[in-house]
Amino acid sequence: MILIVHVLISIIQVCCNYDMLRQKGKSISAGFRRVRALRKAAGYSQEDFALEIGLDRTYMGGVERGERNLALLNIAKIARGLQISESELFAGMK
Repeated sequence: MILIVHVLISIIQVCCNYDMLRQKGKSISAGFRRVRALRKAAGYSQEDFALEIGLDRTYMGGVERGERNLALLNIAKIARGLQISESELFAGMK
């Protein structure tokens, strides 16, 4: 039950950050460059990371270029793969 509450809080935080970015007119692609930087810092190639989290490599490429609209489930997969929370994934995107 505690895990479910934590995930719901993280999802709400992610949604709020996403809405703030849209309202301010900032580019979502700039935020998802952070995904690439975190992936590289963790020592993953794009292909290995995508395989690790169960997503297609071309999908991950689109995410990192800001060309994909991410489902919340995929945000959770990416954060879990990087061993960070969903809210940490969006840290600094104000």
